[in-house]
Amino acid sequence: MKDLLLYIAKSLVDNPDQVEVNEIAGEKATVLELKVAEGDRGKIIGKEGRIIKAIRIIINSASAKLDKRASVEIVE
Repeated sequence: MKDLLLYIAKSLVDNPDQVEVNEIAGEKATVLELKVAEGDRGKIIGKEGRIIKAIRIIINSASAKLDKRASVEIVE
């Protein structure tokens, strides 16, 4: 799922070399922390948060198929 999130984020931003994804595995769920350049945060969030919501839906669907649970958080 980390690779999927990395691919999606790099496709959306102007500075794909500054995209970082950290995977934090917990007992019940995995948290994927997404870090992008300051100027690209709006492109990831989207108008009224629509893009990040869509990304979260894709990651949740992919994780459900693998019988896992994952969430996406944007970090500074």
